[in-house]
Parts: sequence; structure tokens; C-alpha cells
Amino acid sequence: MLALLHTSPAHAPVFDALRDEDSPGLALRHLVHPQLLDRAREQGPQTVAEEVARVLAGAARDGARAVLCTCSTIGWVAESAESALGLPVLRVDRPMAAAAVAAGPRIAVLAALESTLGPTADLIAEEAGRAGRRVSVRTVLVPGAWQLFEAGDTAGYGAAVAAVARTVRDTDAIVLAQASMAPAAERMGADRGDGAVPVLSSPRPGLRAAAQLVAREASLSGLRTM
Repeated sequence: MLALLHTSPAHAPVFDALRDEDSPGLALRHLVHPQLLDRAREQGPQTVAEEVARVLAGAARDGARAVLCTCSTIGWVAESAESALGLPVLRVDRPMAAAAVAAGPRIAVLAALESTLGPTADLIAEEAGRAGRRVSVRTVLVPGAWQLFEAGDTAGYGAAVAAVARTVRDTDAIVLAQASMAPAAERMGADRGDGAVPVLSSPRPGLRAAAQLVAREASLSGLRTM
């Protein structure tokens, strides 16, 4: 089983659909805790570390073999609980960040929440260090987008993100920092030709990487019981 830590209930059906497309048969358990994002935005992500650790420990007791955190603001907090948890913990945007680094040195990060910009830029710098590459990261806040998301206007939210993404120039990759922004990448993909700057979103690559972690842990568990 893969446990997914969400800070919005809107993510659960998105990841269920991706699981059905890419990893049928993978058991998911959705842990939805919007208060974590609220507190992280008001007081800083580090203030939710103890609560995140408690939530993930409960998932481990319930049989999770790995954890995927779908919130970019608190993703690093979740990953920092891995050693005490004894299970692999992956932030959903890590595979996306690695792909952005591979695309080239000039990376633009778009976010609907200011609290997401810093953690995402730091993650890209971390992945660049792992790859031995130098990158420059430019951050762009999409004005008014989060209010549309909170109001349930997903179409307007996606359109606002896509509109700003289309104005970004002089970059090798555009990173959509939040999982909720993925529809904007799909919207832009419909009118972009070959050779266009890639617009990267996190849900699909994040879930694929987490599914591989679950399979690895299941294999290791089987070896230990032989």
C-alpha cells in the first residue's frame, strides 16, 4: 500500500485516476490534512513537523510500504521524517525537479502560493547538486490563482496558470510547483509543437516513482521472510 499525504481533498481523485492508468492494482490510502498547509503558510513549514511525523507513523502502522507527500510546501518536512519512520518518503515534486535539471540550466518555477516557491527552488538546487549541474532558477507567482482553486474554479485556475506560463521566455523548462497545477500543463500541451520548452507537472512522475518504491519495499520484505 502507498500512503499519500494531501493538504487538499481535491488531490485524491486525481491520484486515483493516475493510479488506474499507470499502476493498476496499487493500493492507495489518502491522508487528507488541510490544516497542515494552513499552519505551514502562517507559521512556517517547520511548525508542522511533529504532526506530519505522527500522521506518517500511523500510516506505517496501518501497513503502508511508502509515503508520497503531494504538498510542495511541506514536502521537505515529510521527507525529513523518513529515517525515524523506517519507510521511504518521497515528495511528489522531486522527480519533476530532476527532469527540469536534465532539461537545461535555466528553470522557471510557477506557483499559486508564495509558500511553495522557496521549497521548490531549494529542491531544484538540491537535484542540480546531485546531478553535478549548475542551474539558475527564476520564480513566478501566479496572481489570484489560489483564490480560484479555493473557490473550486478548477477551469479558471488552470487557465490562469497557463496564461502566465505562456508569457515565460528565456528558459529551458517551466516547472509547475504545485500538484494542483497539472491541468495547466495539459492545457498548454494541446497547442505546443515539437521543440517547445517543456512544461513540467508533478503528479504523474511522482506517483510512478512512489509506485516503484512500494514494489521495491515489497520485494525486500519478501526476501527478508524467505
